[in-house]
Amino acid sequence: MLCIIIIVYIDIMKTTIYEWENQFQRLEGAYATETVKCYLVDVKIFISWCQDQRLNSLPADVATIRAFLESQAPHFSVSTIQRRLYAIRKIHRLLHLPDPTLDEDIRLALRRIKRAKFERPKQAKGITREYLDAFLGAQPATPIGLRDRAMISLGYDLLARRSELVALHTSDIEFRIDGTLRVLIRRSKSDPYGRGRLAFTSNRTAWLVKEWLDWRGLHIEPLFCPIYQNKAINRALSATSVTFLIKDAAKQAGLSDAEINAFSGHSLRVGAAQDLLILGHDIAAIMRAGGWKSINALGRYLELAEHNVWL
Repeated sequence: MLCIIIIVYIDIMKTTIYEWENQFQRLEGAYATETVKCYLVDVKIFISWCQDQRLNSLPADVATIRAFLESQAPHFSVSTIQRRLYAIRKIHRLLHLPDPTLDEDIRLALRRIKRAKFERPKQAKGITREYLDAFLGAQPATPIGLRDRAMISLGYDLLARRSELVALHTSDIEFRIDGTLRVLIRRSKSDPYGRGRLAFTSNRTAWLVKEWLDWRGLHIEPLFCPIYQNKAINRALSATSVTFLIKDAAKQAGLSDAEINAFSGHSLRVGAAQDLLILGHDIAAIMRAGGWKSINALGRYLELAEHNVWL
């Protein structure tokens, strides 16, 4: 009888190990797609580390998780380590396994890592107005150039996160009689339940979007889509494509490698916020424009802008 119980337990553990990836499908619609992808990668890293150390991963015990976090500390930022802990917690809960991540020893280990790794968050270089004009002017007279020019200009005007920009649908924009656009941003990182926020654009951005739509046509649901063999494909771009687009635009504008590497997918949002501060807008207005719920992240974006004001 005991042998049967042991065999059944081993079979359950095998099923748990080999089928854990499928559990993340349950998160679809409840979490952002990028978050689910990151969790999946983080759990794979944890399981691989456990295999190398010949330790059980699913379920894991407190000592194993603590050792894993400590092994990550010399190589990764606190935010990455913390996200990996959340991923380990999530997979244990999805598999209905005992959750060891809430143990006091885990909390203390994370606090030690945070105290030992004092660091300022890395700040993306902002695409301020000067860079914006250069990036737009450097785009080629091709369908891809039309799309990228419209994306860059719209992302700046909306202070958009890259996920917000690629999630826009054609039906989310409305051309107004004054030559601008009214845009509904349905969902964002700080608005996971889709209450949405309204934003407005300049005349230039509205014109660039119109040029793109005139070429692309109105039959495609995503506002921005891939182009293959000179044809628009009816699917959305990935969020990472925004980062590649920005770096390509910086390269086309003739910037140095160091400057190109300093830009990221957040650069449109950072630069627009900095420009608004320099133009005299108060913090509350900038928070409303960009959909910030906390002043902490915005404060880091604005540090360099405040410095430039006094130069």
